[in-house]
Amino acid sequence: MVREFRGATPVGAGENSAGEGPARDGGSAVAVVVELNVFPIKSAGGTPLAEAELTPTGLRYDREFMLVRPDLRHLSQRELPRLATLRPAYDGGKLVVGAPGAVTSLVHEPVDGPVLDVTVHGTPCQGVDQGEEAATWFSGLLGAPCRLVRFTGTRSTSRGGGTLTYADGHPLSVLSRESLDDLNRRLDGPLPMDRFRPNIVLEGLGPYGEDAPSTLRIGAVEIELTKPCGRCVIVNVDQESARKSGEPLRVLAGYRTRVFDGDRGIMFGRLGIPRAFGTIAVGDTVTAS
Repeated sequence: MVREFRGATPVGAGENSAGEGPARDGGSAVAVVVELNVFPIKSAGGTPLAEAELTPTGLRYDREFMLVRPDLRHLSQRELPRLATLRPAYDGGKLVVGAPGAVTSLVHEPVDGPVLDVTVHGTPCQGVDQGEEAATWFSGLLGAPCRLVRFTGTRSTSRGGGTLTYADGHPLSVLSRESLDDLNRRLDGPLPMDRFRPNIVLEGLGPYGEDAPSTLRIGAVEIELTKPCGRCVIVNVDQESARKSGEPLRVLAGYRTRVFDGDRGIMFGRLGIPRAFGTIAVGDTVTAS
């Protein structure tokens, strides 16, 4: 889960570990896309991509599916850390999910079923029930009754006039590799990028260089960065083993805590809304302004 906050004050924006600013072109910072990740099932593991289509609701197929409890509230790694070990892949035709301990992978073709009134962090939305076979597979694997739903209907972002599927409040999350490098220098042991579940990872802005820009341009694609990304305890879940610890949230809280519009949060990364659409790829040049 990510929390969203308004009115962020940039922290260490645009500086690398040597105190130098990022590369600039005509007053804009220049970076490179080094990772793209989609999460076909909300709160499950991610799928790294070499290229992805950016749509009004984010990277295509991101958070298109979700697991819900019997009371139709969404399931997350807060209560079921093992969700992190699910490895879904979805190509628009079949959803394939593997996981440690699963005798067989789930191979699921989306179906039209009853439309359920579900919630994401208490916010009402809808999902098409994906049937008994999927529900039985996930319930048995996770040891908790649940059902798989596929997004339907419409959802609006909490600000900015965007649309999204089952993401928490904004369709895109962006993080700089140098920000993670700086955090790792403060930890007893380094953590991989997957702890933070970003859709787009950049390199070239310097540590926390993503705090300052309001717009990212990648070829014809344009992304408006609208909010800092407030972090919760899910970043303390190892995405390979599902083990919980006290880090990195404790260390992050020591230097990345800010108050935004009266809400106190731990900021790491940015959230954004697509404004112009198209294909982006690892290796693409990014102009941040």
